[in-house]
Amino acid sequence: MNLSASDLPLPAADARAHSDRLRAHILDAIDAAGGAIPFERYMELALYAPGLGYYSAGTQKFGEAGDFITAPEVSPLFSRVVARQCAEILAASDGETILELGAGSGALAAAALAELAQDHALPAHYWILETSADLRARQRARLEQALPAETFARVEWLDSLPAPFRGVIFGNEVLDALPVARFMATAEGLREQGVTRAGDALVWCDLPPREALRDAVAIIERERGEAFPPGYVSEIDLNLPAFIRGLADCVERGGLLFIDYGLPRAAFYLAERAAGTLMCHYRHRAHPDPFVYPGLQDITAHVDFTAVAEAGVNAGLDLDGYTTQAFFLLGGGLESMLAGSDPADTRTHLELTREVQTLTSPADMGERFKAILLGRGLGTQPSGFALRDLSFRL
Repeated sequence: MNLSASDLPLPAADARAHSDRLRAHILDAIDAAGGAIPFERYMELALYAPGLGYYSAGTQKFGEAGDFITAPEVSPLFSRVVARQCAEILAASDGETILELGAGSGALAAAALAELAQDHALPAHYWILETSADLRARQRARLEQALPAETFARVEWLDSLPAPFRGVIFGNEVLDALPVARFMATAEGLREQGVTRAGDALVWCDLPPREALRDAVAIIERERGEAFPPGYVSEIDLNLPAFIRGLADCVERGGLLFIDYGLPRAAFYLAERAAGTLMCHYRHRAHPDPFVYPGLQDITAHVDFTAVAEAGVNAGLDLDGYTTQAFFLLGGGLESMLAGSDPADTRTHLELTREVQTLTSPADMGERFKAILLGRGLGTQPSGFALRDLSFRL
């Protein structure tokens, strides 16, 4: 069900004032650009404008009190499986470093490091690359409280990507928050969707497509074997190749491991997705309007995992695995973790069972979320991809 702005809860006065400041900042950018900006630029400002964007400002984003719940908040079992997969990659690469991109609430890092410590597989370094000063502070407080001092001492927050190292770079729900370009097919040709102003309101507008967007759409249409019909709207992450290459350049030996919601390209651009995949999240309500409360809501688009794989291969990496979250977790030992709980502790066992259902059910996160590994010099496939590798679908 698509909600409208009138269906959403009203923000508090201070939150509304913050949103108004970001809106004014975006309107200034529109004026400076001559009256309109590509949607990609709007999404970048709405999410990452320093001190104002959704991920740059100090609002609660994750968990029950935030706008959405990610897998690490659903269950520590998710993070424990991820930890074991990272340990396998570290062993295969003779690596000693895990780098987490955008560590959110810190829930994944806390549970993963606890699992690695229990398995006597702690890396020498657990780095976190986090652009939000507020989230850094929250992560630090959580990890310092949750971890023994000797484990916490291995955690370090980075300001930029590191020099080449051996290990694994991990991102959970990172790719879906990268700014995307948005296009529309019309009877007169391709148009790029942009953002302009109507007084102080933010509204859609059509722009001539940038050359990079025109070329990217042409490639997809060739692969489809037909042009998009008039009225078809969708998204493309034009900056994904550079993003993946920048990460690949950091890994001397090891891999990039991503888990996110998305599709192979052949399924991404089907006729039934003629309205695109853009979605916003505000206080656990999902809706399609990116102009509601800028700075107070998340804006995402599904990940084209074919594009991720292509970007990795073009950056010199191997496609070492692609599968659903359910197969990744089950292959990585989720069932044995559940079996290790005490059935006599009925409440805990039932809660863990419910969490596993949420993580693996096709109706919940199991099919919508995918896992992909882009490796360099691994020579082996981690167990999370061995149960059912779906790379042939990319």
